Amino acid sequence: MTRKINPLFFLSLFFVLACSNDDSTIGNGPIAEPPIAQPPILNPPEPPTVSEDIEILNASLIHDGYVLINDVGRNRVYLMDKNGSVVHEWPLGNRQLAMDANLLKDGTLLIGLKSETQFITSGGAAGTIQRLDKNGTILWNFNYSTENHITHHDVELLPNGNIMALTWERLPESDAKAIGSKFDFDIFTEAIIEINPETNEIVWEWNAKDHLIQDFDPAKGNFGTISENPQLIDINYADLNPDPVMHSNGFSYDMDNDIVYLSVNNVGEVWVIDHSTSKAESATHSGGNFNKGGDLVYRFGNPSVSKASGEKLFQKNNHHPNFLGNGKMLIFSNGDLLDKSTVLELSLPAELDSKISPTVTPAITWSFENPSLHAPKASGAVRLPNGNTLITENDFGVWEVTPAKEVVWKYTQPGFIWRTYAFSKDADEIKALQLD
Repeated sequence: MTRKINPLFFLSLFFVLACSNDDSTIGNGPIAEPPIAQPPILNPPEPPTVSEDIEILNASLIHDGYVLINDVGRNRVYLMDKNGSVVHEWPLGNRQLAMDANLLKDGTLLIGLKSETQFITSGGAAGTIQRLDKNGTILWNFNYSTENHITHHDVELLPNGNIMALTWERLPESDAKAIGSKFDFDIFTEAIIEINPETNEIVWEWNAKDHLIQDFDPAKGNFGTISENPQLIDINYADLNPDPVMHSNGFSYDMDNDIVYLSVNNVGEVWVIDHSTSKAESATHSGGNFNKGGDLVYRFGNPSVSKASGEKLFQKNNHHPNFLGNGKMLIFSNGDLLDKSTVLELSLPAELDSKISPTVTPAITWSFENPSLHAPKASGAVRLPNGNTLITENDFGVWEVTPAKEVVWKYTQPGFIWRTYAFSKDADEIKALQLD
């Protein structure tokens, strides 16, 4: 019996956007508990149901929930069910989606948008963060876009009610060369800011520029050996030309340990940063729960960056470091050097302290790859309540796979999908949205 599914027809909107080290630039800078099994909801089709954009391969194993789609290519943020029906869409008007948008427990949407004026234009640049109600009304607005800094890629609501966001901060060429940069241009270092939405005050921040090392010029500042200082960041490791940014693309907050996991494209690593420091301590090398200040607590993914001998996890780029709790993380390895992508579930070190060596590689506890799965940019993965994994393939659409790696559902929407998020139909976020 074939289940009829109404196809969706959309006008495609194409433009150049990037989320890896080949992003466009202009001018002198880039201008916990085990999953709870759920009973089958849908009846298995005979044969599998295929429509223009939805493919149901095993309905008995699909998580019957909603998917939030961040479709940057068509400038849309919408919530759909597994049959392909859009149950809600946020009207953006003339606002341009930058990258991330996520539904919060109170039914509001936290979204990164392109600011009206952008001086820094590497792929993923935003400049404006807003919180919207279901009708697109702006409940909160924060602009952070000047010639010297801009928000980009990712934004998250913290448990304390503050907003955390990635930013690029300009390091002028003369200042960069004074601390050993080999590049003949301004560098845009990675930074993280935490904003109090009641006052728009930046109450905490971390900047990579305070934690650099170089072995290029012994006469300049920060000279040293990275192998002896794996807690620091080699300013010269990445080939930044023509994209003078370290190019992080996502972060995830671990509330239990008060740390931030930051994925960094141009070095193929994940950096672990202590959030327990004060605003002042984060610019130093001591203080906080790990007494390292803002130095890296831990790093993994590409041991060659710190001249260590551990296992290389990511073949070039990686996206969406998604901390699951219980010491587990999902992350999308784009696999540019292999022409195939892999979703990894990692088991992180039980204790992050001075005893952890950069050669300690997280164990791979689950992975998924498929000959058809390859996205050189963006993408990510989230774990569903029934244990399945929802995978965003940036230039294809979305996959749902079981723990046994069976593909049970696909949504095809070529273009530029940044990420997708999943929600049960009885989730707080959905109840607050009041779809009926």
